[in-house]
Amino acid sequence: MGLLDEHTTHTDLVGKSDEEILALSVAYPDLFSIILKRYQDAFLRKAQSILRSREDAEEVVQEVFGKIYLYADKFVVQEGASFSSWGYRILMNTAFTRYQKLKKERKVLQPLDPEVYETLSDTKMEQFERLELSDYVVSVLSKMPEHLARILTKHFIEGKPHKEIAEEEGISVGAVKTRVHRAKESFRRSTHSLLA
Repeated sequence: MGLLDEHTTHTDLVGKSDEEILALSVAYPDLFSIILKRYQDAFLRKAQSILRSREDAEEVVQEVFGKIYLYADKFVVQEGASFSSWGYRILMNTAFTRYQKLKKERKVLQPLDPEVYETLSDTKMEQFERLELSDYVVSVLSKMPEHLARILTKHFIEGKPHKEIAEEEGISVGAVKTRVHRAKESFRRSTHSLLA
């Protein structure tokens, strides 16, 4: 019997830590709803305190949960780095990016509380925390062949060099370059098919 079987319910997992639930959700996506229930209200309050709009805050929180789920397998438990601190860092960076965008579009937004600036990560934050991944990009990647989506994600989203990707994939650097080219073409085609 594995960690979970058909008799395991969400109630059975209540005592598990956020980190354990996140790790399990990679293989059992429906378990991600536990993380969502645990953090949705708090994330929404924090985003709304920054953006001053419930609608904008809801969009940010939805985007944040998308990023957390997309990068669940990248999260590594380290001393002083809990799921909570990781999740809030993604939330703060995403909310700040949205704030900057809204400020340009609307020209009138209240200045950010100085406390918000203090909680933002430095410019050397991990690759995936810098990204503004839209649902659209995620949906395009999901329509692509898995091996091409993986290469594209490693190269453009995670920012890995060709040599590192080659080592991870067990192929030559030349093959990585070819796959990146094919992946870009596949991305373009998938984009067109979604817009058609």
